[in-house]
Amino acid sequence: MTKHTSETLLLIEDDRALGLGLQTFLQQEGFTCLWLPDVTEVASQWHKADLVILDRQFPDGDSLRYLPGWLAKKALPVIVLTARVQVDDRVAGLEAGARDYLTKPFAHVELLARIRAQLRTLGEGQLGAGELQIFPSRQTVRWRNSDVSLTATEFSLLAMLVQMAGRVFTRDELLNQVWGYQSFPTTRTVDTHILQLRQKLPGIAITSVRGVGYRLDKTS
Repeated sequence: MTKHTSETLLLIEDDRALGLGLQTFLQQEGFTCLWLPDVTEVASQWHKADLVILDRQFPDGDSLRYLPGWLAKKALPVIVLTARVQVDDRVAGLEAGARDYLTKPFAHVELLARIRAQLRTLGEGQLGAGELQIFPSRQTVRWRNSDVSLTATEFSLLAMLVQMAGRVFTRDELLNQVWGYQSFPTTRTVDTHILQLRQKLPGIAITSVRGVGYRLDKTS
């Protein structure tokens, strides 16, 4: 029986057999699935999606080089598909703004579970801290009545800090909760994303707790 959902998935995959197979499978699961065999039309289709499934390797090179620009248009959860299995490859994908990383070959049901997990994190309702407003269902942020453009990972990191304002998070906790890894080879990616949040939201107080991690001050 077809499941009924309201989400639209953007699948970017140059392997025709895999692309068509995934599109059929995901549509049978109730999603609207837009399949693109190359990156030429991604920018024009990006705004239609609720989640993106991105193959990494294309004939003209690594698709990750486009990801920050696409995410600047609209912050979306991105699941990267790739045959690359090295730690550095996973780190590169996450630091480019991806939320999850699945290596080929993979089971369709595992991809489906990861899609549903990412969509659940979008949530509903509104979060706030002072003049900061966060709308999880729309993946939008407003600061002092102005919209702020965040990547999907920056958005998730900020939402977590706001939900638990005043609590100190270790870097490992943030990696586990935001990036989804129980163990991670480096914490540099957390520091990089905190720096980016501070630059985009200079009026909020994300405090560094030396030797531990970060907290968002309750008065922000």
